[in-house]
Amino acid sequence: MSMQKVVERILSDATLEAQKTVEDAKTRAETIVSDASLRAEKRRMEVETETKAQVENILEKRASDARLESSKILLREKRKTVDGVYALALARLVALEKEDCMRLTASLLENYAEENDEIFLAENFKYAKDLERLPIVEKKKLKIAEKRLQIEGGMRLVGKTSDKDLSYGALISADKDEYQASLAKELFR
Repeated sequence: MSMQKVVERILSDATLEAQKTVEDAKTRAETIVSDASLRAEKRRMEVETETKAQVENILEKRASDARLESSKILLREKRKTVDGVYALALARLVALEKEDCMRLTASLLENYAEENDEIFLAENFKYAKDLERLPIVEKKKLKIAEKRLQIEGGMRLVGKTSDKDLSYGALISADKDEYQASLAKELFR
């Protein structure tokens, strides 16, 4: 074979080999690009799913926080309303007319006073002279102290065995402890 043919044959084989190498490289590059695209798409979908879940969690937490804060505000306002009802009740007790005040006082003394107790009236108790004339005062031999106390209306009984706070503030507080839940339930149906 002539040298020229050998060179042509070598060149032809080299060209075919180069084309095959290029085609193999292209195929491998396409496979790599395709695999990379699939991995990238899979990762994009994973990140998107994770992001959606995080956004939902954040939104749910914010909604939960908002509901909780709303409940706190509502509860605080309900408490203010109930406290307002009791403050109004206290103000009305302090402002009772003489007949109502004497009925209430007589009832309290009947139920709580013991014989020979001393009655200490609130500074704002308006009917001390009328209190002295109540039959229960004579019946239980109660004494009315000269000294007045800085309490929210009503009186305190001081006795040999026990002292009793019958101030309107203490009565309202006891009522509040016992009935505020049912009052709130009634007010905020």
